[in-house]
Amino acid sequence: MARKSKYQTSDTPSGRSARPFSAGLYIRLSREDGDKPESESVSSQRAILERFVSDHPDILPYDSYIDDGWSGTDFDRPDFRRMLDDIRAKKVNCVIVKDLSRFGRNYVEAGKYLEIVFPLFGIRFISVNDDIDSLENPSSMNTVMVPFKNIMNDEYCRDISMKVRSSLDIRRKQGMFIGSFAAYGYIKDPADRHKLLVDEEAAETVRLIFEKFLEGYSMLGIARMLNERGVPNPSAYKRSKGLNYRHPQTDEKALWVDSSVRRILTNEVYIGNLVQKKNEIISYKVHTAKAVARSGWIVAEGTHEPIVSIDDFRRVQELLKRDTRTSPQSCKLSVFAGFVKCADCGRAMQRRKVVQPYKTYEYYACATYRKMHAGCTKHMIRADVLEEAVLVFLNKYISLAADFDRLIALLDQKKGAGEGSRRIEASLAAKKREREEAENMLVELYPDLKKGLLGQEQYFALKERYERQIERADGAIKRLEEEKGNLEKPMRENEFVVAFRRYRAPEALTREMLTELVEDILIHEGGEIEIRMKCRDEFLSAMEYLKRNEGLFSEGHLKEALGADDNSTSETA
Repeated sequence: MARKSKYQTSDTPSGRSARPFSAGLYIRLSREDGDKPESESVSSQRAILERFVSDHPDILPYDSYIDDGWSGTDFDRPDFRRMLDDIRAKKVNCVIVKDLSRFGRNYVEAGKYLEIVFPLFGIRFISVNDDIDSLENPSSMNTVMVPFKNIMNDEYCRDISMKVRSSLDIRRKQGMFIGSFAAYGYIKDPADRHKLLVDEEAAETVRLIFEKFLEGYSMLGIARMLNERGVPNPSAYKRSKGLNYRHPQTDEKALWVDSSVRRILTNEVYIGNLVQKKNEIISYKVHTAKAVARSGWIVAEGTHEPIVSIDDFRRVQELLKRDTRTSPQSCKLSVFAGFVKCADCGRAMQRRKVVQPYKTYEYYACATYRKMHAGCTKHMIRADVLEEAVLVFLNKYISLAADFDRLIALLDQKKGAGEGSRRIEASLAAKKREREEAENMLVELYPDLKKGLLGQEQYFALKERYERQIERADGAIKRLEEEKGNLEKPMRENEFVVAFRRYRAPEALTREMLTELVEDILIHEGGEIEIRMKCRDEFLSAMEYLKRNEGLFSEGHLKEALGADDNSTSETA
């Protein structure tokens, strides 16, 4: 006996119900169909469905369900869910669509509804253009063409998704901004939505955040300061400009939090770089974003006007790597936060305050010792002693940088009209001529051998002689070019000189000074202080440069400056 279709009812021999069907007219249009002709538009779909209903007196339209702008890759659509609610309430017992692609483009989900859900609720399903009617023509639902068309609709979506992703990646690599909203501090260029322009009102807040962090404020302290000044947080600011912006991690009360401050401090957009594709949708069927590994980020440099300098941004990133924990009540970090470490265990030193009847003082102690005495020793040192020692150390090298700057300037003047440069040029030209002559003689040897003008023994002896001559000339040319380069090398921009000459005999130690000039401060047991400064290699390079060219100075000129020990870039006090 032939199997009865799951769509056929027993009301009448043909399966037709005695009462009219209450139909839900389902219409869907998404961005993936944006390049389709007018036949796919909402109005066109509605006209097709209404004309179909008018030609079938046994069907009465109950309502139209329109998901305009919703993808067919899932069925979590507002009007589709509303239609399901009406089906459960038995208000709708017939679903009509223009074609299967309007119903959905996920063949698994589409099959679930067509093969399980709708038959379970006794729903008549009609796809007008596909000539599918589960009641009038049950075999049209059982044919292999239905799942095949659903697979093709699914494949279309997958292909479009891959093309869109590839196109977006190309645009990102070209330095085009791809996003719904510009970062705080910027707006989209009205003439080109893929370019960013500085929003001066918000940019002032961004600059203030970087400035205060470099001054020693904690991220929580900066957030409190902005809230006290009544500055709206990024989400509230964007909404105040008419943008429909929401961020799940920001306060709806327009208050700043430390995580918002951190996002700004770590965002390369503020130095003119676009860092995109930090997150991506899992797949065209799963519309949930996942984080992308840093190696997969797309970075385009110099795409727009920066708000903060690269040097300030770099210093901020270095500070963020340091251990700068502070109490929630403290808005400002100590000047040494993140810099002072135990010389033995390497852990950050903890700052403690001692309050006595007539005096209050602070000191640093090893964090390992405070937690586990057997792990290390105290390494204790008073904060005022440490500050004085570091200030003396920095003043010494600031003074040395000023001397280097003066001597390098004098050296540059002498080199400009010096005999050394002319001597090197003359020697270099002579060596190049010597090499050229030897090379020409070497080239002529083989023809002379072939003509019989040279014997084989004589040929090899002369060949070896000219090859050695060329080798010696090459060595001399290389040395002379290095010497010439050293004479011409502009040392005025040496990083040590530039960094240290910026400060002139400071009377007090600041966090900004420490951030720029000091790498680490190590405390040894017994109170010995080891200071490791930055620009160590540049310092030694400047020393070597002056020593190498001391012949251009009168005797004694470099004695004071070069009296510093080459290893003094890490001192103990």
